[in-house]
Order: sequence, then structure tokens, then C-alpha cells
Amino acid sequence: MTENGSPGKKDMLQMSNSGSGSLTGSLQTDMAYLNDTLDVEENFDIIYRVIQIGGKEACMYLIDGSCKDDLVQKLLQYFMDLKPDELPEDMHALSKQFTPYVEVDIEEQWDTVIHSLLSGIFVLLIDGYQKALLIDSRTYPSRGVEEPEKDKALRGSKDGFVETLVSNTALIRRRIRSTDLHMEMLSAGESSRTDIALCYMKGRVDDVFLDEIRRKISNIKVDALTMNQESLAECLYQRKWYNPFPKFKYTERPDAASAQVLEGNIVILVDNSPSAMILPTTVFDVIEEADDYYFPPVTGTYLRMTRFLISLLTYLVTPTFLLMMNNPQFIPEDFSFIMLQEKPNLPLIWQFLVLELAIDGLKLAAINTPNMLSTPLSVMAALVLGEFSVNSGWFSSEVMLYMAFVAIANYTQANYELGYALKFLRIITLLLTQWFNLWGYIGGILLSLLAIGCNRTVSHRSYLYPLIPFSWKTLKNKLFRTRLPGALKKDSR
Repeated sequence: MTENGSPGKKDMLQMSNSGSGSLTGSLQTDMAYLNDTLDVEENFDIIYRVIQIGGKEACMYLIDGSCKDDLVQKLLQYFMDLKPDELPEDMHALSKQFTPYVEVDIEEQWDTVIHSLLSGIFVLLIDGYQKALLIDSRTYPSRGVEEPEKDKALRGSKDGFVETLVSNTALIRRRIRSTDLHMEMLSAGESSRTDIALCYMKGRVDDVFLDEIRRKISNIKVDALTMNQESLAECLYQRKWYNPFPKFKYTERPDAASAQVLEGNIVILVDNSPSAMILPTTVFDVIEEADDYYFPPVTGTYLRMTRFLISLLTYLVTPTFLLMMNNPQFIPEDFSFIMLQEKPNLPLIWQFLVLELAIDGLKLAAINTPNMLSTPLSVMAALVLGEFSVNSGWFSSEVMLYMAFVAIANYTQANYELGYALKFLRIITLLLTQWFNLWGYIGGILLSLLAIGCNRTVSHRSYLYPLIPFSWKTLKNKLFRTRLPGALKKDSR
């Protein structure tokens, strides 16, 4: 200690070397350590104030903008009105008997205190008390829970996940009022300490897989989850770069996430992310959508089968057309009308490849175009890439027709990654068909089947389950809308 009673460099070094240690009970020492660690003189948003509580000196710490001002004001008024004979001997008694708030905790380890403070929790230190009082009065700027733009449904709920983790867990808890619903809180990232919630149904989830996911999250060694769920996904599954099929399914709909929890899957919520990560995920899970269950079984089955068929056609239609044009003898006489009406100025393979690139360029332009200019840009793109490009001789009208079908049909299923996986395989099949004719076409299809068949889910099962390994009972529920999610107590898997 120095002459004025404040901690010296030796005391600060001893506290630091103790692994950030625990509170000492001396307010001056604890304040000096916390002020030095947080650089409160430079960080304007970290507020601290020394006050008197029951005749003792105390200090409060909070993050400006993360605490409810009116609540903090009422708590301070209550604490400052305490008389010396009313103040208990330790922080435990103060939290139990004299703290008029629900979410209250006490902590003596500096690591937890600092992490809680930086998360937005109100921290109170009192001289002579070797523990800190943590009051969860957090509030974050957030938008309303309106229906997500990308994950819409014709029927059903019109709410959606937001960037606040607690709001998202409440949306799921509202739909599943069961004691079996568990929500575990974990964190990852040495600097970001991002909150991660594991949502699952006890008794329905695969406990071995759950332990594996819990262990992987706990062992993540990264500085920060800079891209939220994508950063977490790459840490959980070291995917092979050459296999583009999605290993996770994402949804911004609380009803869809709740249905997956009831099915025995694990839903992962990441703070600052407005979507839920569902695992394990097979190719059949990726193609499912909420509308399948908001319509009667016959209609839901038709929508699902249509989505399967159109996804298959987006992969096959252009390579098949290229094969037919390179081998006119393969075309039945009744389908002779599909032949090119005019000799192309540019080889068909180049037309397809250029249009594949042009469509992606239009997608990127649409994302970055202000709303007020989206309509003029759409009209211009339709004229330039439609009528003008055909009249100029760059592209054949038949090629434009099939590529327009592929571009529009990709939006029949909502998963962005699956659309690009099919796109990459389609381009490979186009090139193999051009180079090796019929054998290249067959080889491209076999390569695509291998890319799907040799794929594994995060739980190490086949990506084609329940087709491989075969389970008719589960496959029937994947192909046909026979029952609602959660209609049975336990999933057949």
C-alpha cells in the first residue's frame, strides 16, 4: 500500500498474477484494480460512481446504454437510504434481504465480474465486502420481432428472431412450455466472449451428440466470433472446402426452430444473430420449409415434392440441353422443336457459363441497390440481358429461356448454400459434357451423387439419411407431410 492507502504497483501486480484472482474486500484496492483493467478514464461509456450505502463507501459500475436508467435510479435511491444499523454483514445477506430486484447474483472472481460488467450488468462494490453484487438490468437496442423478409410463410406466426439472445429464447420458450426444454448458456471467443445458447429437449435429444457439441464450443480457441453463426459453424465442423453442401440449416422463424427442438434436434442461438442454427441437418431437412406444415397434408406433400423436383431440374436442365444439342440423334422426333432455330455465333458452353456469371452479378447488384432504384435496374437488366442480348447475336433465345428457368427456380427453396451447391455441380457437369460428351454427362451426374452420398452431417451420420441407411418410417415423414413436428413424444431417429 502507498501512504494514502491506495494500492501500490506491488499490490496490483500480485492481484494480476493471481489469475485475476478475487476481490480483496478493500474498496480502494478493488476500485484501483478495476479502473486500471478497464481504463475507465479513457472509455467514456464505462461509468463508475462512488456513493455511500449504510455509512460505508461503495462504488457502482455500468456500461452506458446497456442498463435501464430508471431501474438503476430506483436501486440507487433504495441503497442510499439504508441506515448503518440496517446494512448486513456480508454481500450474501444484502442480495437476499435488501435488494428489491429479481435477477441478482454475487461473485468474488474478477474474471466473472469483469465479463458480467462488459455484458451490460450493473456491478456494485461495497467496502469490507469480498464479493460484488451483480444486478442484471441489461437492455439492448433492438428492432421489433416482425416476420423475416427471407423466411416468410403464407400462414402461421408473423414473428421472427432478432439480434437479442434473451428475446429469441423467450420466443421459443413461449411455444414449448415444458420442463424438458433446456437452454444452456455458453460463450466463445477470448475477446468477444459471445453468448451462445444451446436449446434442446431432454429425453429426445441425442445425449452423445449434445455432449460433443458442448465440448466443441467450450474448446473453441478463437479471438472472436466475428461473423457470428458462420464463425461458430466453421469451428464446430471442419468441412472439406470442395464439398459445398450445407451442414447446418438456418431459420429466422421461432415456430420452425421450436418444431426442430421437438423433433429432437439441437438449436443454437448466437447473440447478435437474428437466426437459429439447426443441427444435425441432412439434405431432406434443408429442403423442408414451414409452409409444408401450415397446409393440409395433401397440399403440404405436393409443395414438398414440387420443391424436390424443381431443385433436381435446376441441376439437370442445362447440361441435358447441351448434351442434346451436341448429339441431335438423341432427340426424339416429337421433341425436335427444342433444336436451336438459328446457328449460334458463340458456342453453347460459353453462353451458359457467361449467363451463370451474369445472373450472379445481377443478384449482387440487387442486394446493393437502394430500394428506390431497384425497379429501374430490373427493367434495364431485363432489356439488356433479354431482348437486346438475343438480337445482338451474343446469346440464343433457347439458352436464355433455360437459364431464366434455372435462375427463377433456384428461389423455390430458401437455402442459399444449397442453391450454390447445385450451381457448382451444374457448371462441372456442363464442362464435362462439353469435353467428354455422353460419358462426361454421366460422369458429372455420378460425381454429384458422390458429393452428396459421401457427405456426412455434423453428427457423423449420412447426409442422405434416412435414404442411406434406409429407414422407411423416417423417409416417409421426410417425403410426405404425414404428421406435424412434435406430434410424437420422441423422434424415430
